[in-house]
Amino acid sequence: MSEWFGPTDPCAGGDDSPGYIDCAEVIAEVWTLLDGECTPETRQKLRRHLKACPECLKHYGLEERIKALIATKCQGEKAPEGLRERLRLEIRRTTIIRGGQQRF
Repeated sequence: MSEWFGPTDPCAGGDDSPGYIDCAEVIAEVWTLLDGECTPETRQKLRRHLKACPECLKHYGLEERIKALIATKCQGEKAPEGLRERLRLEIRRTTIIRGGQQRF
């Protein structure tokens, strides 16, 4: 991944125009785009960059396939009830411990 941000980066040299987003920013925001959690403005910037940058588009495609694979493999499966209950107890225990700590 680090090789994208060097001299071979198709977007190297930057751009001062409004709405410009560089490769590092795109890679950092890929999951927000995939999850639909970015603002419309950010979505537009990311998509514009992905159209112009084959390396970032390739990375985006890989992350998109990973997300789809996770969704397929985890579809409909639930943790066993015993595990779910142990997790609930541990979460409550952690919350109680944190809630009882002194704050300075």
